Amino acid sequence: MAAKGKHNNRGTVRPSPGFNAYHDAENLRNAMKGLGTNEDEIIDILTSRASLQRQQIIEAFKSSYDQSLIEELKSELGGHFESVIEGLMLTPGKFDAKEISHAMEGAGTDEHVLIEILASRTNKQIWDLIESYQSENASSLKEDLKCENSGDFEELLVSLLKGKRDENCRADESLANQDAKGLFAAGEDKWGTDETTFIKVFCRRNFAHLRKVFEEYYQITNKDIEDTIKDEMSGTFQMGMLALVQCAKNPASFFATKLYEAMSGAGTDDRSLIRIIVSRCEVDMIDIKTEFLRLYGKSLYSFIQDDVAGDYRKSLLRLCGMDEDEE
Repeated sequence: MAAKGKHNNRGTVRPSPGFNAYHDAENLRNAMKGLGTNEDEIIDILTSRASLQRQQIIEAFKSSYDQSLIEELKSELGGHFESVIEGLMLTPGKFDAKEISHAMEGAGTDEHVLIEILASRTNKQIWDLIESYQSENASSLKEDLKCENSGDFEELLVSLLKGKRDENCRADESLANQDAKGLFAAGEDKWGTDETTFIKVFCRRNFAHLRKVFEEYYQITNKDIEDTIKDEMSGTFQMGMLALVQCAKNPASFFATKLYEAMSGAGTDDRSLIRIIVSRCEVDMIDIKTEFLRLYGKSLYSFIQDDVAGDYRKSLLRLCGMDEDEE
């Protein structure tokens, strides 16, 4: 499946027709009143409303009951199910900011999360992330990224954070050939590597153009760009550049692989599972499911059924456009 520069209606969660924020707010309050909580009602409402609609429900709840809907939900729910619902109730920028903050907390930094978010977001999403991060932290995201990272990987992250990628979705054949020759001259054709040239091309060009650059590069060198990156770069910088190539070639495949990695191995990486499904359910989850089945010969539904349980599982399946009763 060809990657697309923009995703039109490729999400599994879309705006609900006939939406009434005050009606939803009342139903959510009723689901949380008294003894016990009606988790099914909470799932039914919140997994079938678009992000902007959920923000309107938060406002309606505050207006009607003078309470924070997010805090009320958190007090009623628990575990990974609570994390899914909280993720849904945050704006995308605030959710990304929360995930990036967590990735840089404590002794080490989870560079995979940093590059996953910064490599795959639109310019506007990156600007929203920067603003949300600044409002929640004493320092700017740029300062913290520079503090937590170093070298070429730091330069790559800071360049992505500028949010200056061309987003017109067209490939310029003449420029693509020029870019490919520039990458060859900066890597394979010299002693050492000029990482700055790679960063500039990979962080500024639109994904359709980059795919053309990769084709031109192969014509010039008879070598895939991934192989050059593996030969010329190392460590987190290599990981970051390979992630950018994967995002440019096929973002749905990139995220399908991330979901598979989160559910294979010794235990489930629940945080990654939640982050990817919450952040992609309105963007390209239809394509991600298709790619998952193509790559792993088993549906995303089957993996979620096997790896998670209870309301947590039900909420994820709903966000992926699937149901507990589905085969």
